[in-house]
Amino acid sequence: MKKKLYFAALALTGAVTAAAQDTYESARVLGSDLNGTARYVGMGGAMEALGADISTASTNPAGVGLFRHSMVSVSAGLVSQQDAKNFDKSDKTNLSFDQLGFVYSMRLDRSSFINLSFNYHKQRNFNQILSIVDGKLRNSSLNLNTAEKSLQGYYDLGESTDGTLIGYESPTSSTQALNYSQLDYLNANALSDEEVFTDSKGATYNSRVLHGMEADSYNYNHGQRGWITQLDFTLSGNVNDRFYWGFNVGVHDVNYKGSTIYSEGLRFQNGENGGLVHYDDEMRKITGTGFEVTAGVIFRPVEYSPFRIGLSISTPTWYSLKTSNFTSIVNESALGNNLDGTYITGGDIENVYEFKYYTPWKFGLSVGHTIGTQLALGAGVEYSDYGASENRVNSGRVDYYGSMETYTDQPMKDNTERSLKGVATFKLGAEFKPSPELAIRLGYNYLTAAYSKDGVRDQTLRSYGVKYATTSDYTNWEGTNRVTCGAGYKLGGVNIDLAYQYSQTNGTFFPFQPGLSGGVDGVAVSNKRHQVLLTLGYTF
Repeated sequence: MKKKLYFAALALTGAVTAAAQDTYESARVLGSDLNGTARYVGMGGAMEALGADISTASTNPAGVGLFRHSMVSVSAGLVSQQDAKNFDKSDKTNLSFDQLGFVYSMRLDRSSFINLSFNYHKQRNFNQILSIVDGKLRNSSLNLNTAEKSLQGYYDLGESTDGTLIGYESPTSSTQALNYSQLDYLNANALSDEEVFTDSKGATYNSRVLHGMEADSYNYNHGQRGWITQLDFTLSGNVNDRFYWGFNVGVHDVNYKGSTIYSEGLRFQNGENGGLVHYDDEMRKITGTGFEVTAGVIFRPVEYSPFRIGLSISTPTWYSLKTSNFTSIVNESALGNNLDGTYITGGDIENVYEFKYYTPWKFGLSVGHTIGTQLALGAGVEYSDYGASENRVNSGRVDYYGSMETYTDQPMKDNTERSLKGVATFKLGAEFKPSPELAIRLGYNYLTAAYSKDGVRDQTLRSYGVKYATTSDYTNWEGTNRVTCGAGYKLGGVNIDLAYQYSQTNGTFFPFQPGLSGGVDGVAVSNKRHQVLLTLGYTF
């Protein structure tokens, strides 16, 4: 017999009005890929001070002020993940539409312009596949973690009126503890037994009891796809070819889809095989919108020198997001027998909730220099403190303007400050033009690590981000190295640009946080990606 577990109805009273995500789930929307026009990518993104490329609108909008003619461009390409196998609906190789934009340039006098631009670009490409085969566990398991959280006093595990096990705040409380997650609920109610107890008066009664079992191995497969797109609306100007300014409003659209299949090989304390348990996070979606404002300037400190300095600042991106999931557990282990002889083979959960997420401020410094008409050199750095990002809980109250009031999920914010840190992006690029029509480009881009080595997806926090969790895995990714090259050819008003980018990010994967039960070691993983990008443009 299969017993379905409708977690939202049974254990999440008030779910619509109080919701938030956790540090690692929300971090998916932080930062951006190196993407845009092929010229921008081919130079490693080091064009904030050189300008005259529409992709600088979102990083330093003053770069749009260097256009002296109107133009339109479109970019698309191919992205492929190295050393990966297709999983579920996620493919290791995908076509990608990356950029579409135009600049309208208005001359004010001989050397001053006002420029307006609109640009669509893919800020993040979520396509990634991650697999761990035969990972090792030492006297630990997801099921045992749920039992240990009860034994260690994080919640009191007791039967509700309908016979399901709920983690309450205390033995006398009827309120579910915030650190009793959806994942804990699946474990407690699909991997537990009914037993007979005798009370102080000699009367017998049946009660469901969770007996955690250890595991010695696990398999993990995760595939994700989707994107964050950004629409940039830019106003920029040029004053006497020496001072350039710009303002940009960026509107973000998030569309993330992921699926995870995780299984553990359980065993009895005497070492005998206890069977398998499968956790399928079959549908995980994050959708929503956000916006930010960026301001920037570029100036030539020496009147007759082409050397330029660029400065920029971006507000947080204020996201309004919605997440949904459908998660099931399939029990093939020795746990789950009822006294009447029936057997709980599994259960499933689905839920939808909304929350707010605010990213940190971002600051940029760049320099650029041209030598004659043949060589352009650019360098820059951007900095943002990811640890200052903030998950916010919807309070259920609407303010005077009709917007949902929110408040900081403080336990999750503390964990974010522990697990995420300040991130710097370093950019170097060069463009050589052996002839007026042909350009050769090289670039290097390095993104420092966003995750602390001791960062953890803490499942013991009294947080709404834990309460709604159906997975426990996380990866502490290290820095990202990006190497780029490209070429461009211009014929009249038409330009054709091609770029290639190789990026690699290493990290350490954990199926769940260490320390709750037994031992779990991190597994080294790597994300290697190739991108080929083509841009077609027309200047008029």
